[in-house]
Amino acid sequence: QVQLVESGGGFVQAGGSLRLSCTATGSTFSSYTMGWFRQAPGKEREIVARISRGGKTTYYADSVKGRFTISRDNAENTVYLQLNSLKPEDTAIYYCAASRTIGAVNARNQYDYWGQGTQVTVSS
Repeated sequence: QVQLVESGGGFVQAGGSLRLSCTATGSTFSSYTMGWFRQAPGKEREIVARISRGGKTTYYADSVKGRFTISRDNAENTVYLQLNSLKPEDTAIYYCAASRTIGAVNARNQYDYWGQGTQVTVSS
């Protein structure tokens, strides 16, 4: 079992930055692939970024590539998402998730544990 708690969301103007954090408790954090997803009103939850257990391999959705950076600190049981050059279309609830599956884990149903989400709102 893993419990995930996100923080760091907020309200920011277009072009601004935020840093999201997700801290895990309850199990061996380093044994999980970690992902960040987002869900905007009326839209499906979509993957934003993913990082491998050791942190060496990352994946980004095309819509955020070059603007967002995922990282993790296994000693602190925390995964981060740095959001730069934010756009109004980045407005969504952002969720972190943990998967026991190794490899290219991009589908929502491949993730086993979820945080409660943190709201990111970007004004134009």
